[in-house]
Amino acid sequence: MQSKIAEAIGMGYSPVALIWTDERPEGAVQFKKGARGCVVATLVAAAKGKKVVFDRETFGCPGGGTGLGFGNQYVYFPGGIEYFLSTGNKEFCRSEAGKNIAAGMPDLEHGERYFKSPEIAAKFVETLPMRDIPAKYIVLKPIEQVEADQKPKVVVFLVKPDQLSALVVLANYGRGANNNVIAPMGAGCHTFGLFPYSEGEKENPRAVIGMFDISARPLVDKNVLSFSVPLGMFEEMESNVEGSFLEKEPWLKVKERNK
Repeated sequence: MQSKIAEAIGMGYSPVALIWTDERPEGAVQFKKGARGCVVATLVAAAKGKKVVFDRETFGCPGGGTGLGFGNQYVYFPGGIEYFLSTGNKEFCRSEAGKNIAAGMPDLEHGERYFKSPEIAAKFVETLPMRDIPAKYIVLKPIEQVEADQKPKVVVFLVKPDQLSALVVLANYGRGANNNVIAPMGAGCHTFGLFPYSEGEKENPRAVIGMFDISARPLVDKNVLSFSVPLGMFEEMESNVEGSFLEKEPWLKVKERNK
C-alpha cells in the first residue's frame, strides 16, 4: 500500500497503518507480558520501519490499553486514574498497598496536574469513546508493508507544522466545510486510537490532530505532531491529491524548505 499524500507533502517518516487482526504477524516487536512501556514510542518505531503488535496482555500501561481499544483499563489503575491525572492520592500512597507502587510512580502521590481536580479528571475519562475491539491483536506498521487483503482502521501521519498545514487543508478540500479536523485533549494513544476509531463510525469522519500529551512529548521529535484519519477519510484524501494545491507553486515552495 502506497500513499500519494506522503510523497506530496515530503514526509520524513512513513505513514503508519493501525490494523485490527486475529493473526499475530511474524517478526513483530511486542512488549513483554506485564512490562511497562509507552505506546507512543512504538508508533515512532513503526514510522521508522518496525512492525509492532499488541494484545490484551501486552499494551504497556493502562492508558495504552485503553487508548488502543482493549477496553477500559483505567478501572485497574492503582489509587484511581482521576487522582493520578489531577492532584494525586496521598492517602493511597501512604497505605501498605500503595507504598511500593508509589515508589516507582512518584506522580501517584502528587498527580500529573493535567486536570484541576479528581472530579474534573473523572468527567474527562467518562467522555472517552471507550471500546473493546473485536480482534485479538492490534498491529502498527509502515503503510508500505500493508498487504492487499489488509484494511487499516486508522492511518497515522507524524508530521512537522508545514506538513500538518497541508493535511488540514487537504482534509477540508472536498468537503465544503472547514470543521473536518479536531484536536482533542487526550493521551497520545487516544489520539491515534480511540478518537479516530470513533470518527470512523460517523457519516462524515474527521481527522484527529494529536500528540499533545505532555508525558509522551519526549518520545517524539519536538517539531512533530500526529494527524490520524480513519481508513475511509484516508482514501478520500488520497483521491484528492492530484489536481489539488499540492501540485501548485505555493505549496511546492513550502515543501522545499522541509527537505
